Amino acid sequence: MDLSIVDLAPIPEDGSATDAFENTVERAQNAEDLGYSRVWVAEHHDFTDSLASTTPEVLIPHVAAKTDEIRVGSGTVLLNHYSPYKVAETFSVLDALAPGRIDLGLGRATGNPVSDRALQTDRSQHRAGSNEDHREKINEVAAHLYDGFPDDHSFSQLELARARETVPDIWVLGSSPSSAAIAGQLGLRYCFAAFIRPGPAVRALKVYRENFEPSSFGAGPEEPHGMVAANVTCAETDEEAARLRATTEATHQRLRQGTIDRPPIRSTEAAIDELGHVPEPTPTTIEPGEWPRQLSGSPSTVRTLLEQLTDQTGVDEVVIQQQLATHDDVLRSHELLAEAAGLSAR
Repeated sequence: MDLSIVDLAPIPEDGSATDAFENTVERAQNAEDLGYSRVWVAEHHDFTDSLASTTPEVLIPHVAAKTDEIRVGSGTVLLNHYSPYKVAETFSVLDALAPGRIDLGLGRATGNPVSDRALQTDRSQHRAGSNEDHREKINEVAAHLYDGFPDDHSFSQLELARARETVPDIWVLGSSPSSAAIAGQLGLRYCFAAFIRPGPAVRALKVYRENFEPSSFGAGPEEPHGMVAANVTCAETDEEAARLRATTEATHQRLRQGTIDRPPIRSTEAAIDELGHVPEPTPTTIEPGEWPRQLSGSPSTVRTLLEQLTDQTGVDEVVIQQQLATHDDVLRSHELLAEAAGLSAR
């Protein structure tokens, strides 16, 4: 199987966004050396005491310039906040800067009401919850990038600054069967966010394949191409991996309780204190629909878990998200995950 990573640029203790971005680059370089396929950077707003990845379109070229071959992209651009034309312009330029290496992940999300309002380009007509509106915006981005507008369309004469021969690969990112259906109907690549809602993963990928029709203007693959994004922690033993997973579980607990604005969790020990227990190791056999949001284990255990996940969902690649306490913990986990998946080091 192939592995990739999505990076949130966590701000280290007593550090700044500058330090966070330096760590992101180091993780990307390490991932490239280990044989990972791609590194995506996230878009999160108003968490700047803990996460620095607010603008993937700015961080992507920095990471691409510091690496050689690994694909670099967005996980995700929150399209409900932006003009499809501007997103297409931006990623066409990114592809011209790093030809053949850019992924454009498109999704949607709402967050802090104040930051959401500040991001809106049309506050009177915002329809973030509309599937049809989301589908139309994704299709518009694809049509700009892949010359998909009919000749009589008002946008057909618009041109983008381009690389000579390449175009960004477009991915639809989501955590529900509705996003899967949109990706399939538009003939685009699809990544399901199992770290958000693991339960519908199998059904969503099935919906994607059932709805798939190749893009009429070549914006996607000829056959369905899906991935799963999962939160996975790997350590030398199942018990140590479960202990390190405490940071992720404590962060998710805050999300459920609506207390995410508290000071960031800076150590595994603090996370365990907040949870009130050390997490149990992930079971080695998990039935479809019963996947936890966070997985952990030794390399052999993680390999078993990832094989089950990919077999059940019918994908060949897993995008790894992690929220561990330290940069060194993440680097070591990435190394052990590469060992588990049998990646070929560069």
